[in-house]
Amino acid sequence: MIVRDLGLVEFEPICEAMRKFTAERTPDTQDELWLLEHPAVFTMGLNGKDEHVLNTHDIPLVNTDRGGQVTYHGPGQLIAYTLVDLKRNKVGVREMVTRLENSLIAIMAAQGIAAESRADAPGVYVDGRKIGALGLRVKRGACYHGLSFNIDMDLTPFSYINPCGYQGLEVIDLKSLGCELTMEQAKQYFVSEFKQQMLENNA
Repeated sequence: MIVRDLGLVEFEPICEAMRKFTAERTPDTQDELWLLEHPAVFTMGLNGKDEHVLNTHDIPLVNTDRGGQVTYHGPGQLIAYTLVDLKRNKVGVREMVTRLENSLIAIMAAQGIAAESRADAPGVYVDGRKIGALGLRVKRGACYHGLSFNIDMDLTPFSYINPCGYQGLEVIDLKSLGCELTMEQAKQYFVSEFKQQMLENNA
C-alpha cells in the first residue's frame, strides 16, 4: 500500500483526484492511503438531508458522493482516504468500515482511552461522544473516501449541524480527552494499525 501525506489541502480537488484515481485504476494498481487535513468545510453525503444543516456560519458546504449525512472537516482533524481494491482484498464494504473503526479504537486503547463502534451508526465513540466519522464510496469494486479522526481541533462548527444526521450528538477530540497525541504521531499510528488490520484479516 502506498502512503501519501498530503498536508493541508482543499476538499474538492482531493475528491476529484480520488474519483480520477478510482476510474483509472486497473486490477494491478496498488492500493493507496492518503493522509491529510482539510480547511474548514461541511460535506454532505449522497443521501444527506438539508434539515441537518442548521447554520453554516459562512463555512462552505460541499455536496459529495460518499455515503452518510453532513459532517465537518477542519484543521486538527486527521483525514484518511482509503483507495482500496475491495474485490482484490476479498473484503466487503461493511467489513472495510469495521477495519477502519478498529484501527481508531486500537490507537485510543494504546493511549488508555476506551472507544467503541456502534452497530446502528458507523463511527467511533467515547462515552457516546463521536470522535471518528466514516463514509465510503464504492465503484468498480474499489472504495474511496474514508474516515476523519478528531485530534486537536475547534469543535464549535459541529454545533452548526446535526453531525452525521443525529440531533444533539456530542463530538469530542483527543485533546479534550487529555490525550496529547500530535497530528504526526496520529498519522504514524493510523498507518501502522490500518496496515495491521488489512494484513491480519487478509491472511
